[in-house]
Amino acid sequence: MTVRLPEDIDRALDEIAAAEHVSKHALIVQGAALVVARRSRRAAVDEAVDFVLSHDAELLRRLEDA
Repeated sequence: MTVRLPEDIDRALDEIAAAEHVSKHALIVQGAALVVARRSRRAAVDEAVDFVLSHDAELLRRLEDA
């Protein structure tokens, strides 16, 4: 895979990689893993909200009127 980055991001990655003594590749893999984890978490939260809304709809309506 080839990744073409804007110059400012490429420079920033160079600086971070040097400061942390890792490769830019390692930083990009780390960033991709964070994106995947965030999306997975978001999907789990969305699923939980959908579950509560569908299974506790009557309770939520009663609480709304209270």
